[in-house]
Amino acid sequence: MSSFSSLTSAPEIVCVGETMALITPTDAGLAEAGHATIGLAGAESNVAAGVAATGHRVAWASRLGADPLGDRIVSDLARRGVELWVERAADAPTGVMFKDPGVESSAVYYYRRGSSAAHMGPGFLTPERLDGVRIVHTTGITPALSPSTREMVDRLFTDARTAGALVSFDVNDRRPLWSREEAAETLARLADAADIAFVGRDEAERIWGTVTPAEIRAFLPRCPLLIVKDGDVGATAFDGDADPVFVPAPVVDVVEPVGAGDAFASGFLVATLDGASLDARLSAGHAAAERVLTIAADLPPLD
Repeated sequence: MSSFSSLTSAPEIVCVGETMALITPTDAGLAEAGHATIGLAGAESNVAAGVAATGHRVAWASRLGADPLGDRIVSDLARRGVELWVERAADAPTGVMFKDPGVESSAVYYYRRGSSAAHMGPGFLTPERLDGVRIVHTTGITPALSPSTREMVDRLFTDARTAGALVSFDVNDRRPLWSREEAAETLARLADAADIAFVGRDEAERIWGTVTPAEIRAFLPRCPLLIVKDGDVGATAFDGDADPVFVPAPVVDVVEPVGAGDAFASGFLVATLDGASLDARLSAGHAAAERVLTIAADLPPLD
């Protein structure tokens, strides 16, 4: 069953990828907890929610199970102003992620193998469907879900460009989802093929052995606009052959780092839609990330 929006005009940005139900214990670690909250977790829907909060039109495209957890995700994103390009299907469930706050470094456990989103395949979004969209955004999580989603992302790059959209790609390496060898090859190929690519300096070192922003740029030479994020140091943008632009990160009392990278991407992409200068786009990314770093959740609570 499809619940794709019937609006005739296109949103400015479409974000494509899986969102899971997020279960977080509130009184102890997973092994001892008696109480928990239910939220949502998804890099691409985080970006979509961040864009929607600025008043820009954005859609999130994915697949969810025809189940209560899928209902909850749809309801939350709709209330945040995100347009839903979502297929609901009974052939596979909505994925689930458990956070374990009782373990140092916020361990997470995924229950997403065979999820509804993992069944997305080539042609999930056609050029006709993407007509009028300015930016299509996805991440390195999506091709890690299954062979069909990997094929879907490859086709998405082509179909987005056929529709006249820019392709935005956040490397967003997730170690538990695939081998380092698979990740290294696929993520490098997709990042270098994107029009705008985001990568953390630390994850680039982990998967490719590139240590500095300049080394990452040399490793990904064909991407027109490459953004290297380096945590609390700052972010560097490489725009073609021009000199790199660096903007330091603001000083922040960090509550929880998860979700900050997605917020940065949303701020940067919104500023791109607004025609801002490159340093202003980096500053907008930092400002959006700062708002998320000071709360415990990936997204601000709904009023």
